[in-house]
Amino acid sequence: MNTELPQDISDFAAVSAKRLARLGGPPAALRAESDDSVRDAAGDALRALGAFELDVRSGSDDLLAAAVLCQSAGATALPYPLVEELLAIDGARLSLVNPEAPRIDHGDLPGSWIAADVDGNRYRVQPGARQGAKLGPFLIPATLSAPEATVPFADVNLHLVLGSWRILGAVQQALHITTEHVRARVQFGKPLADFQAVRFAVADAAVAVRGLHELAKYTLCRPESLPVQVLSADALVLRLKAADTARQVLRTAHQLLGALGFCDESDVSVLDRHTQPLIRLPLGPEALSLRLVPDVRDGYFETLFSRRVPA
Repeated sequence: MNTELPQDISDFAAVSAKRLARLGGPPAALRAESDDSVRDAAGDALRALGAFELDVRSGSDDLLAAAVLCQSAGATALPYPLVEELLAIDGARLSLVNPEAPRIDHGDLPGSWIAADVDGNRYRVQPGARQGAKLGPFLIPATLSAPEATVPFADVNLHLVLGSWRILGAVQQALHITTEHVRARVQFGKPLADFQAVRFAVADAAVAVRGLHELAKYTLCRPESLPVQVLSADALVLRLKAADTARQVLRTAHQLLGALGFCDESDVSVLDRHTQPLIRLPLGPEALSLRLVPDVRDGYFETLFSRRVPA
């Protein structure tokens, strides 16, 4: 089975990767923690790429283009709420939150916001002050109104899926940095890559990243005619796989880079810190797993060995 993306989407992915890398990558994201002009430049670069003209709700090539753009944003630690802007409702960015501890990534940027939880409940948002935490430096605590309405489940699913593509880009870049490091770093007279334990660790991480990429492509291509419960289970599974893969790959990267992996002079450190909000919000892996339990029981979580729920 050919799982390659269409040629025009692959071409757009290459162009977007080059354009966003030109902003400076993780070092620029690090500067953005103290210089808001970097985030302004990131927004301008996305507009130049036509990002905000993409109709991600169309389920067509625009959604594929948005996915690979999110992948490039993850690889460069782009300091901008791309997914939230792509899914804006009436000009207000859409953020997925945990109502028990609402926080919005980049919530201090100018413009209005709408919050929703994974059940689709919609809230008005009052962002607080930026706290400058190391893990998630752009996270803003927010005050939510009582639920006022709902957002379509399709929007919640798209938010989870596109966020997973952004995680995919981050772990692919972390794996690339780690692979280059173990090839170049010499210990006991030979490269780290020559040690069997190191090879096994990198191979395990590479298999996990490849599996995430294939699942991300599969999830995007699921027919819209499937029951909404199936599509929601797909989105939850992808986000769970993305979060688990990120934890595995980033842990391996830190181990193999040693102390360097925890210093911001290393791109791995910046990628890790800036990806933490996606890994943990709106729900962490454990909470995502618990939400999938009813879908497994009811048959909406499809596997090779499960029954297919009729449309």
